[in-house]
Amino acid sequence: MEKEIISWIYEAAEKIKTGLGSALKVDEKSDRTDLVTNVDKEVQNFLVEKINTYDPDAKILGEENGLDQTPIDEGRVFVIDPIDGTMNFVMQQENFCVMVAVYEDGIGQLGFIYDVMRDELFWGGARVGKVFYNRKEISVPKNKQLKQGLIGMNAALYRHNFHHAQDIGNKSMGIRILGCAGLEFIAMIKGTQIGYISMLSPWDYAAGKIMMDQLGMPSYGADQQSLTFRKRELFIGGTEAAVREIQAFNQENQ
Repeated sequence: MEKEIISWIYEAAEKIKTGLGSALKVDEKSDRTDLVTNVDKEVQNFLVEKINTYDPDAKILGEENGLDQTPIDEGRVFVIDPIDGTMNFVMQQENFCVMVAVYEDGIGQLGFIYDVMRDELFWGGARVGKVFYNRKEISVPKNKQLKQGLIGMNAALYRHNFHHAQDIGNKSMGIRILGCAGLEFIAMIKGTQIGYISMLSPWDYAAGKIMMDQLGMPSYGADQQSLTFRKRELFIGGTEAAVREIQAFNQENQ
């Protein structure tokens, strides 16, 4: 299965790069900062077609084209984000990812995050028992505390100190706001950031969570509850040491 998915991702990436030209059409969803492009929709349709051909019984949870309400806890479910970081895609033409995840009866099996313009693929999970950067196995990142590393943040959470994000960020070496959940997960998997706090939809965190689970890096939602995979929700994850500090801080400041 992993070989097929990787081939789909590389093919999808070529479609995305082709779409960066004059044929790119940009629309607003909820407001001027919530963008969707014709390429997002076309690439999701491409991935859906590949999945349906490969496994007609599989279900699909995705951001575009009415697939955003699929439950994840029954059967095999592919979770897809055709372009994670659409604003970056439109405005910077870099710093965006293709993400695919496979869950079976609610259990994460395989996650894939592909940084298209840097040609960097991070993938793995329980099905293969490892996490890889392209073909090289990744070691478990060092278990750093907040004061020892950088933490990824959602800009609005930090600016308004929602869920004590600003206070937590101030305990770290510094915050980073990349505008792409996939890149934030890559940074944690590589060990260049020690955590991530944001408001995310299931397709934003599904692939990254699988790889974090495989590497023993905890993640959870609001009030330290499990993520629901049903709505946009708070995501907190990182090294064990950093997450333990975040939990303790939130408990002290409820």
